[in-house]
Amino acid sequence: MFSTQAKTIRSGLRLLAASLLSCSATVALAQTSEVVWPSMRIGVIAPLTGPSADFGVPMLNGVKLAVDEINQAGGYLGRKLELVIKNDGADPEQGRKAALELAAQKIILAIGFCNTGVAAKSLDVFQDNKIPLIIPCATGTQLTAKYPAPESYIFRVSAKDAIQSNFVVNDIVKRGWTKVAVFADSTAYGESGLKDVTAALARHQLSPVHVARFPIGVKDVTAELKAARDAGANAVFSYSLGPESVAIAKGRKELGWKVPQVGAWALSFPAYVDVAKEAAEDTLMAQTFIVEQRGNERRAAFLNAYMHKFKLKTVPAAIPAAQAYDSTYLLLYGLFGIQSSSPSGPAIRASLENLKKVYHGAVATYDRPFSASDKDAFTENMLLMGVVKGGAVTYAHPEDAKRNLFAQRKQ
Repeated sequence: MFSTQAKTIRSGLRLLAASLLSCSATVALAQTSEVVWPSMRIGVIAPLTGPSADFGVPMLNGVKLAVDEINQAGGYLGRKLELVIKNDGADPEQGRKAALELAAQKIILAIGFCNTGVAAKSLDVFQDNKIPLIIPCATGTQLTAKYPAPESYIFRVSAKDAIQSNFVVNDIVKRGWTKVAVFADSTAYGESGLKDVTAALARHQLSPVHVARFPIGVKDVTAELKAARDAGANAVFSYSLGPESVAIAKGRKELGWKVPQVGAWALSFPAYVDVAKEAAEDTLMAQTFIVEQRGNERRAAFLNAYMHKFKLKTVPAAIPAAQAYDSTYLLLYGLFGIQSSSPSGPAIRASLENLKKVYHGAVATYDRPFSASDKDAFTENMLLMGVVKGGAVTYAHPEDAKRNLFAQRKQ
C-alpha cells in the first residue's frame, strides 16, 4: 500500500511541475539529473521539549513526512529540501533566538510555532528579513493581523481563534447554553481567546457571566469554579492548554458540577484528554481534523503514511501533524509557481498569494487558500465540532461525519 502511495505522490508532483513551470523551468527540471544543486533549506520552529511538546513533536513529524515524500519524488527542480530544525521549548525568548538563528542561516522560508505568545515574539524577524513563514499550529487571531496583509510574510494553515470561538459559541447557544463562564490562562493565547469568545458572545447580545484568569501551571481552580457556579453559568469555555484545562475538568468533577466544558482545538490534545480521563468525557471543541475510519482518501493516506513512518497505532495530536503536512506541500506549490532555481522571499510570498494549482490536502482542499488581502487558509465553514467519548475525540454531530467524507474548501 505504501509503495503505491509513494508512486501516486511522485506522479502527482511530476504533473504539478509540468503544469506550473514554464518552458525554461521545464528544461531546468530535465537537466537536474546532470546538475547537482545545493539543497533548499527550510526552517522549522516548534516546542520539541517542555509543556507543549505533545503537539510540537507531531507538528515537526508532519513536516518531516511531507519532506520525505517530496524528496523521494525529486524535490524541487531536482533540489532536495533540507530541514533546519529549532526547538523553542514553548518559551518566547528561546523562540526568538531560534528565529534569529534561522534568519542568519539564510533559510528561504519557514514553518513554525505552536504557541501564540512564542510566535508573536518572533514575527518581526521573518517580516524584516522577508522570509515567508507558514504557521501550522498557533491560533492567536493577532498573528496574521500584525502587519497589513498586502505587505505581510506571515501565513497560517490553522484555524484562528476568532473563527473557532465564534463556531463554538454558535453551537452552544443553539443548545441553550447562554450563561457562559470563560476560564482563560494569562498567556497571549488565553488573552486572545478571551477577547474572541467575548466578541462571539456579544454577537448574540450576551456576555460572560464570569471570567477567570490564572497563570499556566495552575493546579487548583476550585474557587473560580465555585464563583462561576454561583454566577449561574451553564457552560465553561476554557481557553488554555492541556494541564490548566485538566484542572478545570477535574475541579468540576470534584464539585459534582455537571455543566459542559467547551473550547478550542487544544481540548483534543492528549495532555487534556488522556490526563483528565473521565473528567474530560463529553467535552466539546472546535476541530479541523478528526481521526476516524470515516474520511476521504487523502486523509486516510496521510494517516496510514504517518503511522507507518513513526511506527504508531494511532495519531496523537493529529491536527498539528496534518496541518504541518499540508503547510509543507503548500510551500512546495508556492515554489513551483516561481519558476526559478533561486527563489527569493518576495517571489515566494507573491506565489503563495496566487497559487495556480489546487492542493488536495490531508485536512482540506486548498483552492487559493491565500491572497494579498488574506493570509489565513481556514474559514469557519471548514470547522467540525468534536466531542470526547470514551477517551477519544469523535464527531459531536452525525452530519459532520457525513460532511467530512468530502474535504472542505475555504469560503
